[in-house]
Amino acid sequence: MKRLPVKTSKTLKSKNLNDIQSGEGVCLLVDSFYGNARQDELLGPIFDEAIDDWKHHLPTMYQFWERLLFGVEEYTGNPFEKHLNLPIQAIHFTRWMEIFKMTVDENFSGVKADEAKRLARNISGTFQLRMGIKPENLNFSSGKYSQR
Repeated sequence: MKRLPVKTSKTLKSKNLNDIQSGEGVCLLVDSFYGNARQDELLGPIFDEAIDDWKHHLPTMYQFWERLLFGVEEYTGNPFEKHLNLPIQAIHFTRWMEIFKMTVDENFSGVKADEAKRLARNISGTFQLRMGIKPENLNFSSGKYSQR
């Protein structure tokens, strides 16, 4: 598997992007993210080992992000518990965030897109702290992990 390059604003094509406006946008985000992450040489093997049934996993992730972004109450589960026994460290969370941010920036622009990136940072930081992992680039004083 190859490691995908992280694209910056300089490498992203200038295009008119819409915000994440509905479940359809969430599906695009989730499908694109997992498509990218599964190809990554660092994260791909972990996803391949941890997820047996992608047809079951992806709808769960749609529901998770629809709940976070739009308050849709269909998701039930404990995402933290699912990550406890994975062989992951700070570098994996950092790479997850790089790919997530890249995926959002490639497909969306707007308030919900920014909210998705903020929520992902919060989730990443919280999971690492709860797992006893010292997060890379964690900066609480900057407000990076705050509500705004």
